[in-house]
Amino acid sequence: MRRSKAAALVLSLLASHPMVPAKAAEPARRSAAELMDVLMWNREPVGGPFTLVDHEGRKRSETDFRGKLLLVYFGYTSCPDICPTDLMEIARALTLLGAEADSVQPLFVTLDPERDTVAHLAEYVPNFSPRLVGLTGDSASIRQAADAYRVFFERVVGANGEITIDHSAFIYLMDRSGTYLGFFPPGTSAERMLTIIRPHLWDMPVPPG
Repeated sequence: MRRSKAAALVLSLLASHPMVPAKAAEPARRSAAELMDVLMWNREPVGGPFTLVDHEGRKRSETDFRGKLLLVYFGYTSCPDICPTDLMEIARALTLLGAEADSVQPLFVTLDPERDTVAHLAEYVPNFSPRLVGLTGDSASIRQAADAYRVFFERVVGANGEITIDHSAFIYLMDRSGTYLGFFPPGTSAERMLTIIRPHLWDMPVPPG
């Protein structure tokens, strides 16, 4: 049942927002097509444990956010267009939700921890929403979180020394227990997100046991 729900969510989104393919990843890592297959059909677990540091310097794990729907986004603060655009749409979705936004927690996980320090994230994330939590950590912790969410990313140094991060750019929707529900493709509008998020606001949390 959960697999079919995730597939239906993604297919409905892709009908109006075709996937923006990820740039070439490391050869040893899976292709964009394989990543899409995993996400669409829930062939493998998506999401999982992480231990990172938020933009206020506090150690955070996935369990800190239990009881809320999660919108999880991986990117980096120097991203010129896609990341800020998607973060603005996430913030706008929360504004449109009004009081119901208390049930949704957005997370921004940097893929560029060398530059995206706690102090830098503390300046960056409030530009979008006071509800947004920025997360960073050491390279190994970031890689672990990215792999758990099936994220492609690769640090690229240009001929002029400029550093960019090639990465897939999906917004992951997780339920109150941290289980994957589906993803929004890059460029999804706030209004489109809400058509998927709102029905889950009324889902009752599953009691522990």
